[in-house]
Amino acid sequence: MDETPRPRVVVSVSTSVDGRVTLRRDRLLMDDSADRIWRSMQPEGAQAAEDARSSLLAGLHGPQAVLEGSGSLVTDSAGPLTGLPEEFAEPVDALHTDFLPEEVAERPGHEMWFTVVDSRGRVRWSMKRNGEYDLLVLVARATPAPYLAYLRRERIPYLVAGGERVDLAAALRRMREKLGVTCVVSTAGGGLNGALLRAGLVDEIQLLVIPAAIGGLGTPTLFDGPELADGEVPTRLRLLFAHVGGDGMLWLRYDVVREPAPG
Repeated sequence: MDETPRPRVVVSVSTSVDGRVTLRRDRLLMDDSADRIWRSMQPEGAQAAEDARSSLLAGLHGPQAVLEGSGSLVTDSAGPLTGLPEEFAEPVDALHTDFLPEEVAERPGHEMWFTVVDSRGRVRWSMKRNGEYDLLVLVARATPAPYLAYLRRERIPYLVAGGERVDLAAALRRMREKLGVTCVVSTAGGGLNGALLRAGLVDEIQLLVIPAAIGGLGTPTLFDGPELADGEVPTRLRLLFAHVGGDGMLWLRYDVVREPAPG
């Protein structure tokens, strides 16, 4: 039986000219202070460029999900949530099955999923919905049961894909099979984007390049993760579009070139 085709994956981020996507490894751009510094680097036309990119994505692909990693929300040192109840209303085996409460999945006004990969169960959620966005968590069979029970109590949908960690290819296919998602936009940091790249799951890259340099050994970049293994080759790209703003901002759009299968 053929596998369910996965959604198209578009990596859509802003970087400095040296490819950095944040200021330091221990600074989350979602923190107000780091966000202020990041935005201070942007020229006046940055917001208009971001809006134009979003409009192009909507017109081309009609994405139904945004993808982030837990590393965009908590620091690298954060471990699994603690202090969660160890007694569950359901058997542990049942917790490790998909949870898609109908009142969320079928909510009037729902248009997009804000999807977070969190196999270790590190994020405590204070916001489950924002306008047309609803939260969706991607977990693994090794995700702690107390965390899955917490998500169920909070009525937060999740999909289970993978053993020790989230199998990104399987998770994407489940998003299409269970939720009808045909395009996912990754606005994630270098760790998740790097994992998507190494797994051959990136189809398109849209970059806004800010006219500023950050530097720093270990500062996260667009695609982080393991180095190329022996015999692996870089991912080739085909330029589809390039725009140079009068303020020095670059907008670049690339397609990933699929190498023919060996043999």
